[in-house]
Amino acid sequence: MEEREWVERPAREIGFRIWRTSRDRGWRGFEATIYDATDGYSDEFIVDHSVSMHVGTPVLVSSRCDGAAVHRLQLPGDVKVIPAGYSRVWEISAATRKLVVDLAPWFLRQTAEEMAIDPDRVALVPQLYLTDAQIQHLGWAFVAELESAEHAERLYAESLGVALAAHLLRRYSPAVSRRETGLPRKRLRRVVDHVREHIARDLSLAELASVGGVSPSHFKAQFKVSTGMPVHQYVIRMRVDYALELLKHTAMPIVQVALQAGFSNQSHLSRHVRRLHGITPAQIRRESQ
Repeated sequence: MEEREWVERPAREIGFRIWRTSRDRGWRGFEATIYDATDGYSDEFIVDHSVSMHVGTPVLVSSRCDGAAVHRLQLPGDVKVIPAGYSRVWEISAATRKLVVDLAPWFLRQTAEEMAIDPDRVALVPQLYLTDAQIQHLGWAFVAELESAEHAERLYAESLGVALAAHLLRRYSPAVSRRETGLPRKRLRRVVDHVREHIARDLSLAELASVGGVSPSHFKAQFKVSTGMPVHQYVIRMRVDYALELLKHTAMPIVQVALQAGFSNQSHLSRHVRRLHGITPAQIRRESQ
């Protein structure tokens, strides 16, 4: 990471144009936006905890925050973390594209409490340049979701938001979380039964955590310990299994099978059936006749 003396600002401010945003998707506590920016400078006060990832072509960027400054070629996957309450000044030499995930302070505090971390001990430190594999993984998942013509389930998006908040707390805060164990068998059974009974609904992480009797952040970790997979993937598998039963044993149209199994449309169902079983719903229907 190369530092430099701050240079004289360019003549114009950065212009921003939103490319994709989650603002109309009902995500609670965090928001993801992909935006295009012109060259220029920006001086901004950060209201929410901001995690940004470069997703465009390489571009020369200068940033300053809390007395620290960097000047470097920014590459796809490079990450910045600016906590709420800080001001940041930055310059870019050419047009670029970025992903920004803003997490509300109450959302980070809530996640800390759910992880048995004292929220008053949480103090994120500005990070002007990171190559954090976990944040990159979550960032590209946000990009794929925002750019997809088909919106993923709210459960999946909420899992991404909680995972990002939990990672920030574990990695960039002095507080230390406790090691997670699995859900007790009876609680896990209640959750699985609830999913089966409400398979067609847009289930939320908070709803399933309430059924399991734990907080959302603990539920997410404990469910994975118990089942070996993230909760949203487990729900998808349950929906695919249910859809296969309907395809094999009923004459219900495939589009109706998709909706009854909790998928947004027939294409959504087909994608997951192919991914898990290497075959299309239509082929399954033909082979069962």
